[in-house]
Amino acid sequence: MVDVADECDLLCLDLPHAERIRAALPPLPEVEPAAIRARALGDPTRLTIAAALASGDELCVCDLAWVVGQAQNLVSHHLRQLKYAGLVTSRRDGRLVMYSLTPSGKALTAAILVVEHG
Repeated sequence: MVDVADECDLLCLDLPHAERIRAALPPLPEVEPAAIRARALGDPTRLTIAAALASGDELCVCDLAWVVGQAQNLVSHHLRQLKYAGLVTSRRDGRLVMYSLTPSGKALTAAILVVEHG
């Protein structure tokens, strides 16, 4: 059911204004990767992992599992998803694999975790 408060009572298209906005929109091939990144942080566990990485800078999967209170294999699975989305990067340090947020991962995590006070 459509809420009538969300619709205009008149057809009042400001075509020049609307066309300027439409022409400035990024093309779909540019929007799709952003949508993938946004969906990756739509899962509460992945968002918690990203928040932990934002606070801890660089962590191994063992530390992340303890910090977020989840099994290591589950955290590894979610890290792969975040890495696929381009939000997390990893590097090998001897026998450890260290994870950190990419610049876009840091920015998106910060944007999502904005706490409004009012």
